[in-house]
Parts: sequence; structure tokens; C-alpha cells
Amino acid sequence: MKLRVLGAVCAALTLTLVGCSEKANTSDGGVKDKGGVKTGEGVTDSVISLGALTDMTGVYASLGKSVTQAQQLWVKQTNAAGGICERKIALTVRDHGYDPQKAIAGYTELEPKVLGFVQFIGSPFVAAVEQRIDGQDKGLVLPQAWSANLLGSKYVRVIGATYDVETVNAIDYLLAEKRIAKGDRIGHVYFEGDYGENALAGSTYAAKEAGLTVVEQKIKPTDNDMTAQVAALKQAGVKAVVVSAGPRQAASLVGVAAATGFKVPVVGNNSAFAPQLLKTQAGPALLKDYYVAASTLPIGDPGAGPAKLSKEYGAEYPKDGLDNGVIAGYTAATLYGEALKKACAAKDLTRAGIDKALLTITDFGSDFGMSHNFSDPAAPSTRESVIMKPDAKTPGGLKVVRPAEAAAKPYPLK
Repeated sequence: MKLRVLGAVCAALTLTLVGCSEKANTSDGGVKDKGGVKTGEGVTDSVISLGALTDMTGVYASLGKSVTQAQQLWVKQTNAAGGICERKIALTVRDHGYDPQKAIAGYTELEPKVLGFVQFIGSPFVAAVEQRIDGQDKGLVLPQAWSANLLGSKYVRVIGATYDVETVNAIDYLLAEKRIAKGDRIGHVYFEGDYGENALAGSTYAAKEAGLTVVEQKIKPTDNDMTAQVAALKQAGVKAVVVSAGPRQAASLVGVAAATGFKVPVVGNNSAFAPQLLKTQAGPALLKDYYVAASTLPIGDPGAGPAKLSKEYGAEYPKDGLDNGVIAGYTAATLYGEALKKACAAKDLTRAGIDKALLTITDFGSDFGMSHNFSDPAAPSTRESVIMKPDAKTPGGLKVVRPAEAAAKPYPLK
């Protein structure tokens, strides 16, 4: 699948990019500074350069803005504290607007200039350059994407449960709460492509284990009106619905269901919610029986980690609202920082040194709801998911209804 995606995206560009060609690998080399620390791409005696490939004008503009600003906050805080390995952090951001040409062009432009990437939004775009990253560039990339198809790379490392695992955990929650039972039908509305199809693999597995039947409704990212999908699921008699799409599609689904008297619980993957939805016509329906699964506490949680970050982010960006992109972005940046510190201690700030350092991080992020283990590139950093419910009174619009937990019958990774 990865090779097919790479070929398709490269062909779509209709031009020859460095990203679709070969170059000699220089990441294993490096020179030593006066302190005996080996350095390579993106690292000088005074600066560590990192890149961020984001979406601030496309499908996930709200998420991209929050993720990016949280990472810029981390850079500011880190530099104010003296930097890492006696070097300041420099973050270069490129907005690809969820466009494949811009995404791959942005990667091609920045890759020779940076040590690695603290952000890359878009599973298809990451998959399109993954072969190049693994084969020649070997710079650590932390994607804002959770497709299981990204697992297995030493350099593209998923933070959190993958969509299939997350979906299994979501259905497990509905079973535990006795909202669905053996013999029931459940609907699954999902985006075509990597994200939705990986989530569908999770619902298919969970259904088989629990004696459920999945009624599929595949949609495109440009499909914003879920009237037809709701009608089909209602006619099929489903008792619950999983939505693996964007916030707009989730809001339409829940809103149309409420308006037509279709009263069933709906649960979405981590990217199927935005707090702005609570101020739309779908807001009351979302507050009633909608749930979200994710690999972190919500930004409005009273726990020490979210509370501290919420205060700091609010002080830095007083005119912007809070959402879970803030935690996602800050977590990724902090993880990169931990790898940098370990690599510095080992006197190896090359790409190879960073990749090696990440493998030693086995207990990360507990302040935000769960611990992450990065010692195995073939596995997600956690199998647990927090289940949340929209709440208009909570900053960020979500509150926890079930803390971090893995399904009773976890999804078997391939």
C-alpha cells in the first residue's frame, strides 16, 4: 500500500522532485564539535534546526494552527531555558494546506536543512515520502497521523494508538457501557483512504470478536452532508455509529441523526471533533450522545499536565481558543526534545543519533493521561485510549468519561 501511495502521489505531481529520486545517505556521517559532540544535517555549533509541515489553510486548518503554535511555544520555552546541548532550537514551518504537491515540495525543500520534523500532517503525504525517509534521509519524523500503515519505520514514529486500535477501544467502551450487545449492527462512516480504511479494520475486528455486524458507509473528505448516510444506517437498524472522518462530517452526522429521530450513540476517532462545533446547530446533539477516543487527556482536563499547558498556551496566544491540537503538538515537540537531550548525552546529534536515542524512551507523556513506549518501531507507542464527551463548560469542549484503557480484546498488530 505504501508503494502504491508513493507512486500515485509522485505521478500526480507530474514533475521530477528530489523526493521521488535517490540521493546518497549522509546521515551516518557527521563531524565533531569542540565538545566532542558529533553533528550532521540541521545542526551547527549554535543551532538545532527542525521542520514542521502543517495544514493551516486546508481541511485541518484549526488543528494545524493549534499544533504549530504549541510547538512554537515549546521552542520559545526551551530556548529561554538555555536550549538543548548548548544550542538554540530553530523551527521552520511550511503550510501545505493539505495539498499533495505542496506537502512533498515542502518536505523536499526543508529536508536537507533540518535535523528532522516535529510535525507532518496528513497520512497520505507521510506515506508518500516514507520510503525515501527510511532508505536515504533517515531523519526522525513525528507525524500528526495515526495510520497503522506508518508502523515499522525507525524514523516515522506514530505517537499514540493507531486508528485501528483506537476504534477497537471506542467500540469496547460502547460494549462496556451496554450501549450495544452481541447480535447488534453498528454503522461505520469513514473517509476513503488511509485514515478511514485503517479505522474500518479496527471496527471489523471488534465486531467479529463481539458478535456484531458492521454496516459500512464510505465517504470522501469533500462530502459534508451526511443525510444519505444517516438514512441508510437508520434503515439498516444500527444501534451505534463510529465516525472516522473530520469534524464537519461528524457534526453533520450527529445533527442529522438528531433531527430525524435517530437516537443512537456516535463515537469518533481523535480527529473527528473541534470545539467550534458546539456553537453550531449540531451543538446540542453533540453534547447529548457523542464521544471521542484519543491517546491523550483533553486540554481542559483538570490534571496537572493539561492545566499547566492550558495556562501557558493561553498566556502566549490569548486570542486563540483551546483544542486537543495544543496537547498533540506540544507532546510531539517535547518528545523530540527528550530525544535530543539523550542524543546529546551520548555525544551524537546526527540523525542516526536521534533515532537511536528515541528507542530508549519507554515511559513518556504520563502527565497527559498515559505512558508511551518508543522502543519498538513496529508498535504504536500505546494501545490505550481516553474516551471523552463534549462539554460546553470545559475549555476545549471535551471531558473524560473513561480514563486511558485498552480494549478487553486488543487488536492484534500485524
